[in-house]
Amino acid sequence: MKFKASKPLRVLALVHHDLVPPDERPDDSDPYRELRKTEDDVVFTLREIGHEVQPVGVSNDLSLIDVAVQDFRPHVAYNLLEEFDGYPLFAPHVVSYLELRKLPYTGCNPRGLTLTHDKSLTKKILSYHGIHVPRFHVFPVGRKVRRPRRLTFPLLVKSLIDDGSVGIAQASVVDTDEKLTERVEFIHRTLGAHAIAEQYIDGREIYVSVIGQRQ
Repeated sequence: MKFKASKPLRVLALVHHDLVPPDERPDDSDPYRELRKTEDDVVFTLREIGHEVQPVGVSNDLSLIDVAVQDFRPHVAYNLLEEFDGYPLFAPHVVSYLELRKLPYTGCNPRGLTLTHDKSLTKKILSYHGIHVPRFHVFPVGRKVRRPRRLTFPLLVKSLIDDGSVGIAQASVVDTDEKLTERVEFIHRTLGAHAIAEQYIDGREIYVSVIGQRQ
């Protein structure tokens, strides 16, 4: 038995401009299927349960959203964007634009997205509220790499702002100052982002959601 929406909606699906789903659900022979898997699954699943969905590919032009809102008159935006103009820190501003247009949207609000795109700021806030976080240090682009004495090896080096394991590999775990410098410079050079080195904690990776503001 297939689920059907009790109230069909017009849904504006915001996706990366290179990941716009085709008109028909692709099969596994589509060479871009794996790259678009999330976008395809969201758009076609929403259609199958009765909603009208219009994907909009966004790169660096908010006017595309404006035109779609005027022409399509969506009830809600399904936000799948993780960057704007190739920069992750701009993604929250797209959501701010949706709020200015008074268009309901899925996912986190602009303030939450801003916090989560800055690993250093997030850790400081969590620590303030008594939640344990690994010791860390930020290495800005263009600055000489100097490890503070309180930061002991092994360390995990990654981008300060990127997510989805971008820039992380076996070489990201370092145990000498030479390897630390090499990996920080790699992040600066390849991602154009500040690097963060944090205390490496052995064991399974576990995602923990922190929800709400009540004490």
